[in-house]
Amino acid sequence: MNQVELYISTFETQTQEKLNQIRNLFFELLPDIKESISYNMPSYTNEKYTLYFASYKNHIGFDPIGKGSKLEKELAPFRAKNTKDTLHFMHNKPLPINLIKQIILNHL
Repeated sequence: MNQVELYISTFETQTQEKLNQIRNLFFELLPDIKESISYNMPSYTNEKYTLYFASYKNHIGFDPIGKGSKLEKELAPFRAKNTKDTLHFMHNKPLPINLIKQIILNHL
């Protein structure tokens, strides 16, 4: 079990499923992406950019997604208050899979 798998295994089953969905999207879209734990979060890096996600009590945080992204209109409902560039995907709602795919493809 690698570090990311170990991280995901510490959460409830429903949360694990969502985290694994996000993780699998990175490898589906970018098979050569580098995966690691950084800042205690799963991170996915190419030569120019890194994306992170982490689970919290009520949401999964996904960052950094700076303002001014080509996807700003679609991202707006998920922007976290009081942060510069974090998205919140609430645990009690389905993941916006198509949006996450677009984020990965546009930022990595």
